[in-house]
Amino acid sequence: MMTIMADTKGADAVDNAIAQGIDLDGSPIPAKKLELYNQVMGLEAGRQRSGVSNTMRSRIVRIGAKHIAQEELNQMLIDADFAALKEKEIAFYYGGK
Repeated sequence: MMTIMADTKGADAVDNAIAQGIDLDGSPIPAKKLELYNQVMGLEAGRQRSGVSNTMRSRIVRIGAKHIAQEELNQMLIDADFAALKEKEIAFYYGGK
């Protein structure tokens, strides 16, 4: 019988599940998927970073676009002194909506 993990909200829930090799529904994550994920994350861990502000903005756009309307997110970025949404971001995140 599968058991569902107690904490299934937020990025930490996903990271914890991956570390345990168990999906949020309690089922095992296939070894091939874990191996590929760990290989790619290892490459990312070794990549030189350009700055925290750029990473923060990227995360805000990527995640914010799932929850916030385009015009509102754009204004929020501007109000926080980040660059406004770029055309390629609008096309990618909002193009199909």
